[in-house]
Amino acid sequence: MIQEVVGIGGMGSVYRARDLHFPNVVKLVAVKEMVNLAPDPQVRKTVIKNFEREANILATLTHPSIPNIFDYFSSDDRAYLVLEYINGQDLEAVVREADGFLSSAQVVAWGIELCDVLSFLHNHEPDKIIFRDMKPSNVMLDSRAHIMLVDFGIAKQFQTGQKGTMIGTEGYSPPEQYRGEATHLADIYALGATLHHLFTRRDPRLEPPFSFEERPISQSNDEVSPEIQAVIARALAYEPKDRYRDIDEMKDALVAAARQTGLLTRLPSSRSTPTFQADGIKPLWKFKCEDEIRGTPALFDNTVFVGCYDNNLYALDAAEGDFKWKYPTDGGVVSTPAIVDGNIFFGSEDKRLHVVNARSGKIVWAYYAEGPVRSSPRIAEGHAFIGSDDGVLHAINSVTGRAVWSTPTSSAIRSTPFVANDLIYVGSESGEFYCVDFKGKIKWQFKAKRGITSSPLVTENAVYFTSVDGHLYALDPKSGWVLWKFKLGKGSISSPAILDNLIYTGAADGFVYAIDLKSSKEVWRFRTEHQVAGSPVIYKDALYCTSIDSHLYCLDAKGGQLRWKYATEGPITGSPLVYDDIVYIGSTDHQIYALLA
Repeated sequence: MIQEVVGIGGMGSVYRARDLHFPNVVKLVAVKEMVNLAPDPQVRKTVIKNFEREANILATLTHPSIPNIFDYFSSDDRAYLVLEYINGQDLEAVVREADGFLSSAQVVAWGIELCDVLSFLHNHEPDKIIFRDMKPSNVMLDSRAHIMLVDFGIAKQFQTGQKGTMIGTEGYSPPEQYRGEATHLADIYALGATLHHLFTRRDPRLEPPFSFEERPISQSNDEVSPEIQAVIARALAYEPKDRYRDIDEMKDALVAAARQTGLLTRLPSSRSTPTFQADGIKPLWKFKCEDEIRGTPALFDNTVFVGCYDNNLYALDAAEGDFKWKYPTDGGVVSTPAIVDGNIFFGSEDKRLHVVNARSGKIVWAYYAEGPVRSSPRIAEGHAFIGSDDGVLHAINSVTGRAVWSTPTSSAIRSTPFVANDLIYVGSESGEFYCVDFKGKIKWQFKAKRGITSSPLVTENAVYFTSVDGHLYALDPKSGWVLWKFKLGKGSISSPAILDNLIYTGAADGFVYAIDLKSSKEVWRFRTEHQVAGSPVIYKDALYCTSIDSHLYCLDAKGGQLRWKYATEGPITGSPLVYDDIVYIGSTDHQIYALLA
């Protein structure tokens, strides 16, 4: 099913589409259309041949920087390729939208990646492949900042001594390609021209042909080292014999130059990676509610559930964002829904825990507290555990809705309980943190200096949570003793997340922090433009977080580099939900968004 046009070329369009062979998940593909209306029969034949060649070549290639092909078909005067969908920008757009020159470290890193993928093509068995159209617009930077080589329409399986029609892009193609004599050395030249363009921001299509020697990189950008310039100059030699013997030799030269100039140590962690704004990352869909969305969505059975301050819980189709139903309460809904056995559990400021059927939106039962329910429920062992502003931790039978027990605390509970090893861990707004057994008896408690809205994260070794007193705490889960605490810049209501040896959280100072679990030392921090109230979410090797500055941020989880950010139209107080490569967020602009992760 076609969703939108994502590109238009001289021979047709590229569409983003959903593959309906997978009705229960959202699988997006790119559909490349070729419209063959050439009046000359020979030209029509050539166009079809090139399009079929692209399909045949892609079908034989398996490489992380080359899109997968899923299908090829034709209808009348149109032919179609169904390809892996790449969510991002091409390097031509990245250069065009950048403020000033791109960093040398980043351009060299891309150059090394492109050498790797060209080496794969040049050494492909049984037939070596020449790409023949290397240029910035044919290199995509996906949302994870990885290089993808696209548009194999004129790539060609190489045979020694074979001549062909001149084909390529003026400015990037070498002299011999104009004579129909392209070899693997043509790709080396075109890569040199591509890197020259990235460094100088001068489009070679607008310059006299083969004039790179007359306009060295230093003439435009004096921040590029002579060693790097020398590598690109050799790749751009007019005579093929004066270039590198193969792409692997060019890669070795780039790495050596980067090592010599100190760039090598900065290649994996350069913080100057261009980021995608709203122009580069477009939502798959967005749905507008009638008031602010302050909480976090949940997902079940291809349906997104999200509470809103218009007093409703909404159910939306996860793939298209279509409205399914809404369930009305008598108060705002900030609680994150929990889904168990086909039922949705969520709290409301109308002082109730509501349970509704996930398919129909009909009420199953409701439990009444004595205060607004802003805590999110935790379901375990046949119980629903939830806090309330009435200062009570409630345990409710998850089937019947009857109270099992209630444990009074010193103040309101807005933290989401965590259940582990038959114990419930939860914080309160007075700064008391409680460990309660399944009978409702308090096993131990800990006192922070200010409130604990953060929801705890419990591992075998520690209980982690933040406090408005400006600390991230690690407590012993059996005794409540402090193992360590980390001083944040300001108070925090963000709940922590863990990946490998790092723990992440946000704070009111606008930073997202990554702290080493063993040493409790800061590894990195990332600054947003306002408070970070939501909780970070880890998905694969990325960290997703939101900010009151209205943005959703995607960071590299290990190094903290910004991969992309997306701006909504209002502050974001809730946390993102990431599932099956899609990020769902709600905003105080009344909208919920679905974006590719």
